[in-house]
Amino acid sequence: MLAVIKTGGKQYLVQPGDKIKVEKLEAEEGSEVLFSEVLLLCPSEALAKEGAKLNVQIGNPLVENAKVTAKVLKNGKGKKLIIFKYKPKKRYKRKIGHRQTFTEVEILTIS
Repeated sequence: MLAVIKTGGKQYLVQPGDKIKVEKLEAEEGSEVLFSEVLLLCPSEALAKEGAKLNVQIGNPLVENAKVTAKVLKNGKGKKLIIFKYKPKKRYKRKIGHRQTFTEVEILTIS
């Protein structure tokens, strides 16, 4: 089973067993998270058969009664990004760094 979920303003194509990094969630490590914003559902057996009629459910905007459960593996910070601003001939330079926080989750079930 494949699903497209929406979290943190982004969309992710997931299936059971996938490990993805999403925007920071307020959840402890080891706890389960429920994603209720499911935009698309597609059974994997429909993808395996060529020429088979696909039983794809497309939300308008969300698929009703669809849920994706995931387990939180870890919370962390990404690589450091350097932001450097510079204006020539004006003696203006500014250098700052940024590390985006993330939550790594493992997809358990799609229902």
